[in-house]
Amino acid sequence: MAGPAFRAAAVRVRVPATSANLGPGFDAFGLALGLYDDVVVRVADSGLHIDIAGEGADTLPRDESHLLVRSLRTAFDLLGGQPRGLEVVCANRIPHGRGLGSSSAAICAGIVAARAVTIGGDSRLDDAALLELATEIEGHPDNVAACLFGGFTLAWTESGAARAIRMDPGGSIVPVVFVPANPVLTETARGLLPRTVPHVDAAANAGRAALLVEALTRRPELLLAATEDRLHQEYRAPAMPESIALVNRLRADGIPAVISGAGPTVLALAEDGAADKVALLAGEGWAANRLALDTAGASVLPLAP
Repeated sequence: MAGPAFRAAAVRVRVPATSANLGPGFDAFGLALGLYDDVVVRVADSGLHIDIAGEGADTLPRDESHLLVRSLRTAFDLLGGQPRGLEVVCANRIPHGRGLGSSSAAICAGIVAARAVTIGGDSRLDDAALLELATEIEGHPDNVAACLFGGFTLAWTESGAARAIRMDPGGSIVPVVFVPANPVLTETARGLLPRTVPHVDAAANAGRAALLVEALTRRPELLLAATEDRLHQEYRAPAMPESIALVNRLRADGIPAVISGAGPTVLALAEDGAADKVALLAGEGWAANRLALDTAGASVLPLAP
């Protein structure tokens, strides 16, 4: 059986940063943010050539072990076969190890690029299959769902398959991210979580998570109450005490703030008119950025002229 045919022209894929959990929505909620990695992939005659600029340029591998390349290869296998060679150019803007979905971005960029460069790829690997594949590589669907589809996503697994619902967040909500200088490994943060939690805490989080859907999509005035968490943030405090302290300080001032993903970045969901002032509240040691909400998700774009 003949393998797939590939496009001669390069394809460009843009993928957004993401923030998972959003307080009470542990391993379920994701929000796509207007901070992007760009990847250009072209099928070559032979070999593998990788260029990396921006985040990770000095640390990421330039061989088959690169997460983006591994994701490309996995997707090509599902699409029917590997190309003769690959040229990959990465322009990375999403900080690594900060809880902003850099690994999910690499995974989603790889599988979307593989589909785009394969003739007939859309029919062989639809959006549901993309989510399933990205979840298989990443291990959980919360970040990859938001990265693929944009907006505010609720992800879960059912009968072993990843599922997601996409919703539009309210237009008056402005994400402000406070990024510290030092990373925290996801494995370290997750390793601090207890195997069981009190029933009262689980019940409180269930109610807050339900409220967060309403707050993020229609009633942002409820965001402070809706982002209260009892399942994971305080347990992770030993790995990121400054981040937890900043969350608590912002919340004491009435600002909905949470740990972004596994941290240590802090995410504040500010009102449009107050976002610039909120960005000034962290003080030294933090890179504060007011971002847009991304609504497009992973996108195939024209090559820059």
